[in-house]
Amino acid sequence: MTGPAILILGPSGLGTAHRLAAALGEATIEGPETLTGEPALRPFPVFADRLRELFAEGRATVGLCATGILIRVLAPLLGDKTAEPPVIAVAEDGSAVVPLLGGHHGANDLARRLARVLDAPAAITTAGDLRLGTALDAPPSGWRLANPDDAKPFTSALLRGEPARIDPALDWLSGTWIRRADTAELRLTATTGQRAGGPTELVYHPARLALGVGCERGCPGDGVIALARSTLAEHGLATAAVAAVVSLDLKADEAAVHELAANLDVPARFFDRQALLAQVDRLANPSAIVAQEVGVPGVAEAAALAATGPEGRLLVEKTKGARATVAIAQAPAPLDAGALGRGRGRLALVGLGPGGRAWRSREAEMELAAATDWVGYGLYLDLAADLQAGKTLHRFPLGAEEERVRTALTLAGQGRNVALVCSGDPGIYAMASLVFELADPEGSDATLPDGARRAEIVVVPGISAVQAAAARAGGMIGHDFCCISLSDLLTPWAAIEMRLAAAAEGDFVVALYNPRSLRRRHQLPRALEILRAHRPADTPVVVAHSLGRPDERIEIATLADFDPETVDMMSVVLIGATATRAFAAGDGRLRVYTPRGYAAKRPAIADTLSGASHA
Repeated sequence: MTGPAILILGPSGLGTAHRLAAALGEATIEGPETLTGEPALRPFPVFADRLRELFAEGRATVGLCATGILIRVLAPLLGDKTAEPPVIAVAEDGSAVVPLLGGHHGANDLARRLARVLDAPAAITTAGDLRLGTALDAPPSGWRLANPDDAKPFTSALLRGEPARIDPALDWLSGTWIRRADTAELRLTATTGQRAGGPTELVYHPARLALGVGCERGCPGDGVIALARSTLAEHGLATAAVAAVVSLDLKADEAAVHELAANLDVPARFFDRQALLAQVDRLANPSAIVAQEVGVPGVAEAAALAATGPEGRLLVEKTKGARATVAIAQAPAPLDAGALGRGRGRLALVGLGPGGRAWRSREAEMELAAATDWVGYGLYLDLAADLQAGKTLHRFPLGAEEERVRTALTLAGQGRNVALVCSGDPGIYAMASLVFELADPEGSDATLPDGARRAEIVVVPGISAVQAAAARAGGMIGHDFCCISLSDLLTPWAAIEMRLAAAAEGDFVVALYNPRSLRRRHQLPRALEILRAHRPADTPVVVAHSLGRPDERIEIATLADFDPETVDMMSVVLIGATATRAFAAGDGRLRVYTPRGYAAKRPAIADTLSGASHA
């Protein structure tokens, strides 16, 4: 999630929170789960726990509460000030804004922005900000400070009244209160070249360089990294001046390109063939062989030039390595890497679990928060309504699974960050298998765009229905178990019957998914008939309805008296093995478990303990 989290302690902070969220765009409003009736509110069970989570994630946080509350909660976590995210306290009535932490990551700027929204003072206490009008160790986007360790003594000298020479390229310092002198010992320098700086010189690198890469399929990443770094060093260019690693979109799934981008701590961006063909007249080293291979007479040079625009110039011509080439172009001003070409694209198959937020994993929430687009059955999207702020929703009716997957893959192929939202676990009777079936170049049809097959795909597991039902009942799947879907929409009924018979003969605990629907009525009775032939009449049966949701209902019966009419399309049915047992606990609840076999070991354990005690 890129936007700040706005935390409130109660309803009195809602008005101010909504004003700030409206101004900040992607911000989320989070409050106690006891605060009901606010559909846009993301609930948390414990304020302190949630605050610590956000701080650990590095996400900016705005607390509508007293500064002391934030200080006491976060104090044990404080260490490296250069790594702390912005933490800002705002009075519930909007009368004051106090940046507490994260000055190195824009806390003061965010505080000023919030103060303008609320027409309130921003209590900036950083000496440099107050007396110089800027924080020299926190340059604006597109600039990087080469020697941050020297910022403190340099700032101290300025605060003592010493003047400085300021490079004209550092136009973002023009409105500050730094004393200037052309002959001053202190210098503020802008360069794309390698320069160390020191206590009397702060060096800022503008992100004006685009590093173009072309490589063979499967090229080792360490070779590309070595080639790129040696080329930058040979030409005296600073790695911090690189805005992005760029290439042809056919390389969007090339691991070496992404390894290089990660090594340089910049994004990897990609251009289509037309964008690179538009640079043909500017290439220094066009290649007929490359044109024959990928349809463009040069990848590294063309991509670098496409990234830097019509006013960019080729700074370093194509440089060859063993299996890769690199080239470097320079733009007239810092580049916005996010606006260059497109990213690889990412599709996360997110399992929500049964539906309730308590059973939603932290990984699932992080992927949902990071996604720009959500795709899924409308009910599933609504189960995560607390995280929907700022998302583009692609809602589908029940069914249309292949249409959902194609939409999700196509969006990811356009460079978007997509979440395909599933209930339960995406890999269990859900979308994971279909996604990979369509992405498989051997199995998918030609209608899927090429970029869709190059998107990154991750699967985020969720608590499945079989796990949730067994947990509610006790320990039913403590030994071997299997899952069988009774839906014959995609699987012939004869194959399902064969699997039921094998599971019955194998004495597995059996979880029956999709046990019945409005149209499918005979499958569950037939499954029970097959299983009853291999199970005693008192075998426990668990029926779980609407797991993790407000209308959840758990019913426990025996195989003899189990009534299939109690089952609906929101149910999962678990039928025990011959060893599965049920008993009434002291509180009157029935508990179901399947022994693993420890009882057979108990005499030996008892003898061992007895021998030890006699010794």
